[in-house]
Amino acid sequence: MAVTEVARGDNSCSHILRSSSLTLDTSLSLPDLTPPLIELCKDLFKKWSELDDSSFSVETVSGGITNLLLKVSVKEEDGNEVSVTVRLYGPNTEYVINRERELQAIKYLSAAGFGAKLLGVFQNGMVQSFINARTLIPQDMREPKLAAEIARQLHKFHQVDIPGSKEPQLWNDIFKFFENASILHFDDIEKQKKYETILLKEVYNEVVEIKELTGLLNAPVVFAHNDLLSGNLMLNDDEGDNLEAVDIWCSRSEPELGQTDFENAVRFPEMVPDVLTRNIVPKEQKLYIIDFEYGSYSYRGFDIGNHFNEYAGYDCDYSLYPSKDEQYHFFRHYLQPDKPHEVSDKDLEALFIETNTYMLVSHLFWALWALIQARMSPIDFDYLGYFFLRYNEFKRQKEKACSLARSYLSGRESW
Repeated sequence: MAVTEVARGDNSCSHILRSSSLTLDTSLSLPDLTPPLIELCKDLFKKWSELDDSSFSVETVSGGITNLLLKVSVKEEDGNEVSVTVRLYGPNTEYVINRERELQAIKYLSAAGFGAKLLGVFQNGMVQSFINARTLIPQDMREPKLAAEIARQLHKFHQVDIPGSKEPQLWNDIFKFFENASILHFDDIEKQKKYETILLKEVYNEVVEIKELTGLLNAPVVFAHNDLLSGNLMLNDDEGDNLEAVDIWCSRSEPELGQTDFENAVRFPEMVPDVLTRNIVPKEQKLYIIDFEYGSYSYRGFDIGNHFNEYAGYDCDYSLYPSKDEQYHFFRHYLQPDKPHEVSDKDLEALFIETNTYMLVSHLFWALWALIQARMSPIDFDYLGYFFLRYNEFKRQKEKACSLARSYLSGRESW
């Protein structure tokens, strides 16, 4: 398959996955990183190997806590411009991310229509098709229409079958995090002092207690995203997607289509012509779930509860956690996407309890994750502070959430 076809988002399973033995230095500035990045692209995609370096342009998409995302645009010999996304793994992220598990999942999730297509891999990253869309911001997620669409997409995501063991990995990951987090030593004296204030035995007991309680809920096991924050949700830009449609439309052999039609399409990109019916129809927005590096078989309630925690945004304002009404709106569209108003009160209550108990687990997961990152990550971020923020929120929410769960379980036993 030609590189162009893959890069433009063909979703068949027959594309060739290319690999390179090259490694990119993530500590380099963008100008210094650009030449080796171009070399990588030429090594992976032979169609580009003879192009002059001036045919390539590189820009930063985002610099996350565990990844650096770069957009590489290439002007091909025929004049077409193709863009791909290069994802560079952060240093030492193998302590918190199972890359083998991620690569296994991407193939099947991509075939099911989720995320960008995986085009190639190299020693410390991957190349994917470029999604012309904007990343959501936290407040977007609580907008009712978008919340409903996220719920519907998450329902579909949870239906994807990833070959291999279906054993949930959540507690394996948490206990592995705890094991690594409990033997840390910091060269920075202040960080070491702060680390030594953590009562690790207390943290361990909290993990054991909440594991026992959630086990009584019998939450369904699904392939979960496990990191559904706003940064991993994208909404297509009207202009980009529609102009691509216009480009396809105008390249067809349609003698009836005149200059006026083209001009109108460019002037009003939210309207895409249906050349079969000659009607002008609105272009629907598309929501993308992306970045599956924490994906694994896990519990439904954890994926949803973790998503709700992300309503707090980058400032971690947990007063923004969704209300019961907002949660029920989400649950209706998750449980019955086609008939959301037919979801029973019993099913809503069950998912409410499940989600808000696993919400606590989400705080423990990311608290322990933060401890490891505090020691291993070179990124300038207050990971130790983030541990305390998440752990303290766990303790603040614990009594209420656990009481609700125990009351629910007690009532269920008497049915």
